[in-house]
Formats: sequence, C-alpha cells, structure tokens
Amino acid sequence: MRQAGRYLAEYRDTRAKAGSFMGLATNTDFATEVTLQPIDRYGLDAAILFSDILTVPDAMGLGLSFVNGEGPKFERHVRDEASVALLKVPDMDKLRYVFDAVTSIRKALNGRVPLIGFTGSPWTLACYMVEGGSSSDYRAVKSLMYQRPDLMHQILSVNAEAVAAYLNAQIAAGAQAVMIFDSWGGVLADGAFQEFSLAYTKQVLEKTTRTHEGQTIPRIVFTKGGGQWLGDMTALNCDVLGVDWTVNLQRARALVGDRFALQGNLDPMVLFADPASVAKQARRVLDDFGQPHTGTGCGATHIFNLGHGINQHTPPENVATLVETVHEYSRQMRR
Repeated sequence: MRQAGRYLAEYRDTRAKAGSFMGLATNTDFATEVTLQPIDRYGLDAAILFSDILTVPDAMGLGLSFVNGEGPKFERHVRDEASVALLKVPDMDKLRYVFDAVTSIRKALNGRVPLIGFTGSPWTLACYMVEGGSSSDYRAVKSLMYQRPDLMHQILSVNAEAVAAYLNAQIAAGAQAVMIFDSWGGVLADGAFQEFSLAYTKQVLEKTTRTHEGQTIPRIVFTKGGGQWLGDMTALNCDVLGVDWTVNLQRARALVGDRFALQGNLDPMVLFADPASVAKQARRVLDDFGQPHTGTGCGATHIFNLGHGINQHTPPENVATLVETVHEYSRQMRR
C-alpha cells in the first residue's frame, strides 16, 4: 500500500518545501525524494511510486485540487449526458510528470528494490469523477449507475482505456510491477460489482503490457471490501490478488489456489498498539496464510502488506517493528 505519507517527518518537511500535494507529486525531484524516504528508513522489499490515483481524471480536464482537511476535489463533475460526452482518454503527455518520476525513481533505486507503479480502477475513478470528491454514501454515482447504466458504462469504458494506457506508460518508463486499486469496489451490491467494477478491471488487464525489456511485469489487483468476490476475481488475468483485513488468508488461499499470490492484510489500526502487540498481530497474519512454497517452482506465495493505506498518525517506530517482525518470522517459517 501507500508507503510515503504524513506519518513521516521527512515527508512533511518535503511537502512543506513543495507547497502543496500536487506541487509534490508533479515535481520529479520531490516525488523521487518522498518515494525513497520509507525505503531509506525501513528495510522494505519494494518501492511504490509516489503519486495519486486521481491524476488520470485530472488529465481529463476535471480540475483536481486538494483541500486541507477535506481531501481531493474536482472542479467539474461528470453526471449527465453532456459531461459524459466530453470525456475522452487524455493525452499521456499531460501525465509526463508521473512517467518522469518513475524513470527518476528507478534510477535512484539503482536496483536496491523493485519499483511498483499503480492506478485507480475504472470504477474507483468514476466514483470520484461523479461525486466530485470523496463520499460517505456514494449517492450520486450509485444514482447514475441505477438510473442511467448506459452513461455509467460510457464513463467506465473511457476510464478503462485511459487506465491501461497510463499503466503501459508507467511500465515503459521503468515500473517493474503495477497495481490496480479498486478502492471502492466493495461499496457495490453483488451483481453490480461484477458488471461495473470487475468487468472493467478485466478490460484494463487485457490491454496492459505483460512483458517489458524481456522481463515479466507482475499485475496486482486490490479490491477493498471485495473478499466475498475472490472467487469471481480468479477469472482475472493477473498475478496477485490483494485483500483487506476482513479476509481470512487461509480460506482465501484455499479459494484462489496456487495460480495467484495473495497480498495483505494487516489492519492498519494495529500500528497504533504497543510494539509487542504489533509484532504479535504481524505473526498472526503470517500464520493465517501458512507455510509458503519454497524454491522457484509454482505454488502459493504471500506478500505481507497492510489491508489498506497507512494512517497519517501512525507512529513511525511501530512501522519499524512491523517490518523487522515480518522479515524475521518469515525467515523462520521458511527454514
């Protein structure tokens, strides 16, 4: 999940220099700096591009801004035939700052760890585009979905094309794995999830580059609140399925089989407990998954992760405890 962020003092210092979140994300040097900050501080096994899932609709001309205490806001909403008709896949040059950051970060890492790129899913982006920002009830987007499913499908179709192009450009710039965040898939009803979220994530994967410069590019799909649909997700052409903290890893492993790795799924709020409890809960997650396969053959694998993004108030020292515990206990499990 998200690595850099306000829980790190060094991030807050860099953001203050940048003047705003978008000032940080659109500056290659700043984006590189904050991406490497958690890598330098902790013994993490991969770096995650510092950016935001809403860069794509911003490039569509919706006017993205970040309001302190309120989160992201769009100047223009997409809620009717006229606004939907104006939507089109953006010129990827408008997102050049992201690709420049990928190239810069990859160079700065110098092979220390691989670099993961990411995007929001077509459905998750649509939620923000229709709502105009974050939402507690998704009233606007769900009303449009139920009343005018034709318009919703048009939005999602454009989003899928844009997201695939965005991921491919990240891969070309140097991303060694890519992740699709379906952050709001879990707010949908059964049936609606398959039609309006899963189907378009599938389209993105079908159009995303599988190899680059002779290397396979792993693809990760995470649906927050989507544990009940893991069986449906096994139809996706990806390598890793991410799960949140509501999912039992042992049952998920039995369901998805050895074709997929599982990623997750510590509750981020565990990181507010004392260090001994953090370590205990980290070991519990590893025990839930069980013994990973060894060697280079096929088999079930587990990427330890939080079940969602890290909270801005998280004590940094507890993250160190978490990383150290995961590495130490994982080594013990593999002996």
